[in-house]
Amino acid sequence: MIALSAQDKQKEIAFFDGHAAADAYDVFTPESNVRLITTCMRLADIRPGARIADLGCGSGVFTDLLRSLGYNAVGLDISPKLIALGRAKYPGVEFMEGDVEELPFADASLDGVLLSGLVHHLPDPSRCAGEVFRVLKPGGSFVAFDPNRMNPFMYLYRDRSSPLYSSVGVTANERPVLAHQIAAVFRKSGFQVGTDYISDLNYRYLASSKLRWMLPAYNALDRLLFAPHFMKPLRSFVLTYGEKP
Repeated sequence: MIALSAQDKQKEIAFFDGHAAADAYDVFTPESNVRLITTCMRLADIRPGARIADLGCGSGVFTDLLRSLGYNAVGLDISPKLIALGRAKYPGVEFMEGDVEELPFADASLDGVLLSGLVHHLPDPSRCAGEVFRVLKPGGSFVAFDPNRMNPFMYLYRDRSSPLYSSVGVTANERPVLAHQIAAVFRKSGFQVGTDYISDLNYRYLASSKLRWMLPAYNALDRLLFAPHFMKPLRSFVLTYGEKP
């Protein structure tokens, strides 16, 4: 079961404000960014021209990518310093500071919502799911991507129950997700929900400087091990998507 504890928002803000100073949280290569976002938009059937909110936008890499792909995108993040960085880097993109559990959008005002590696930061995502349902128009869709607890690398390195867990580069709120649990939360909020998985997203940044040299080997292993269809549920990221009836 998903824990029903509250997110420590001050730890989130402090952590991501710190990353804004270094501008070092764009973790994937540009090619992988495009592959991830186009896959998400295809799954959720969100078409160019749609009014879409990028929740947990950070410094705005995906928000700017959505804009370049023809979406009417707005980025939202809880970190004021990351929002300031996004505005400086992408002056043509709309950004706002805000909390995903209390979204600053009117009811039924959005065509789509992207949850950018956000759900796994919420010990209980149900309030966020309810807010996403509220702000979407009927027929609107959401899509979320999050690290998969069933992936051996994600589990060993990023799950608190792992003997090899590392807290470097993550907040106290984070934990890789189980696909069925996230799907159940969004289904309970009223969505028709689907699940998919993705790997072969090449990292170019890792918080731990001691392990950063291993990135090329990790990228190659991730690409080879999880390419077969039968390995799909073990791929690195869970993609959760759904439509508001």
